[in-house]
Amino acid sequence: MGLSVNPAAKAARKPSALPNWIKRVRKHKHYLILLAPGIIYLLLFNYWPMFGITIAFKDFKLSEGIFGSDWAGLKWFRILFDSPDFWVALRNTLIISLYKLVFNFPAPIMLALLLNEVFHSGFKRIIQTIVYFPHFVSWVILGGILFSLFSTDSGLLEFLGISTSPLMDPGSFRSLLVASDVWKEVGWGTIIYLAAITGISPDLYDAGRMDGASRFQLIWHITLPSIAGTIVVLLILRTGHILNVGFDQIFVLYNPLVYSVADVLETYVYRVGISMGRFSFATAAGMFQSVIGLVMLLITNQISKRLTGHGIW
Repeated sequence: MGLSVNPAAKAARKPSALPNWIKRVRKHKHYLILLAPGIIYLLLFNYWPMFGITIAFKDFKLSEGIFGSDWAGLKWFRILFDSPDFWVALRNTLIISLYKLVFNFPAPIMLALLLNEVFHSGFKRIIQTIVYFPHFVSWVILGGILFSLFSTDSGLLEFLGISTSPLMDPGSFRSLLVASDVWKEVGWGTIIYLAAITGISPDLYDAGRMDGASRFQLIWHITLPSIAGTIVVLLILRTGHILNVGFDQIFVLYNPLVYSVADVLETYVYRVGISMGRFSFATAAGMFQSVIGLVMLLITNQISKRLTGHGIW
């Protein structure tokens, strides 16, 4: 007499014919639903617009559209590279970007280290609120504050007896750009570093104190090495934007008197390309910026991985 087999048990033992990727989708479907809005946003606003890069290779006309415009090859790149103003703007971009990298990048790190040493929670929250607040104020408003502050007629300069405003002086305009950018963004940048510092085990500090380490030694030998990975990743990402120095800040603050030191690629493209309807020219310049940024990102990531072992990928 044979043994009867439960059909349900037999079906359970039968291997599933579904592909592995469908199984993974079913298993993590809730996470994928949470990711969906971000993925859709990236596709619509970051990847789909990349089709517009073809405008850089065409004599684009609004009336004819992208498909109807004539093919121009590298014409607009030749015009871009033959323009003396382009090289002036490129030089200004690199100089201002280097200034911001040298002075602005370390500022949030130092502020985060200082805030981490403040043990009075109420005072610490007050300081954080004060330094975070400028980030949420637009450059239009901050520009108005700076114009009022450095006005030679009614501002601080009149009180000090200074007759030349740094906003009108090519020799000091770049310094004002860097200083005002630190003022606006240093507080916001500390959030990432404070979060990284929070993840450091307190046992490391306790061990250091037992060995007689001072506060500075604890920072140098424990805090900084522990957040080195975060610092390296943010530095790599920063070098990828080496040709993006902040269009809104410079556009609000600069004027024809300081074009020689303040006209960067972003403002140059806006003035010569977009405002004059030369969309192919503007796209060619934007593509040049993107390619240089990508190359710098790849180079710095590779150098960082070889020197420190840290990288984006």
